[in-house]
Amino acid sequence: MGTWPGGRRLAVYVAVGVEAYRPDGGRTEDLLPGVAAPDRVNTAWRDYGNRVGIFQLLDRFAALGLPATVLLNTMVYDTAPEVVDAARAGGAEIVGHGISNSDSLTGLGPAGEREYMSSVATSIEAHEGKRPGGWSSPWLAHTPTTIDSLAATGYRYLLDLRPDDQPLWLLSPSGPLLSIPYALELNDSTTVIGRQAGAGEFADMIVDELDELAERSDEHPIVMSIVVHSFISGVPFRLRALTRALRHVARDPQSTWLTQPRHIHEAFAAISPPPV
Repeated sequence: MGTWPGGRRLAVYVAVGVEAYRPDGGRTEDLLPGVAAPDRVNTAWRDYGNRVGIFQLLDRFAALGLPATVLLNTMVYDTAPEVVDAARAGGAEIVGHGISNSDSLTGLGPAGEREYMSSVATSIEAHEGKRPGGWSSPWLAHTPTTIDSLAATGYRYLLDLRPDDQPLWLLSPSGPLLSIPYALELNDSTTVIGRQAGAGEFADMIVDELDELAERSDEHPIVMSIVVHSFISGVPFRLRALTRALRHVARDPQSTWLTQPRHIHEAFAAISPPPV
């Protein structure tokens, strides 16, 4: 396998989850579990992300020269359209992330799953002018047919899995799908909320991952991902710690390819085409 553009060997993308939750049920991400209805406390915590946090994150990414990747619940087009306007203006890549983060693919049959994925792609195309190439499942949930459904509905790459530090081609009856590494632990939802890691600890994880992978990339070109959420890492004290880590990530763009999944897919397909 060759190298990434410019002869670089470590590609890094930063994804931010921009999410919306239905008020009438389904899954929610809560900071304080078990709050009785009406749960205004957790609702306000999540709403902070689309009112304040996302704009702070996008500004910080831009200041550091980090191109943004937005994992988008398409319900945000209706509930907070100014958020997607800002992401679009900053050149963010929009990746399909379901309609609402109260949803899950779990329990959907093949037809329902394809209809759901197509609905997301159609909504993004209506607002952005083109269908998304990438998909990330709400709650990272899959069914036995998810890979095939994604290929059948026109998605070209998946951001959910990390079986390797390099992208991998996933084969299905409907065609190939590129799995681009998605680090489950360099994710503020699973680590900061799920494991209750501190902001500084999460920042240290990012720095250590970058340094370790930079050394390992001498052997072959690899990918690092960082996943944050507007209502988690967009709050001031976490943003301050995250910024320290992102400065480290962005310190040497001549050797580290700061990029987006769409460009990783294009570059990888050129140097390692899907098997036929």
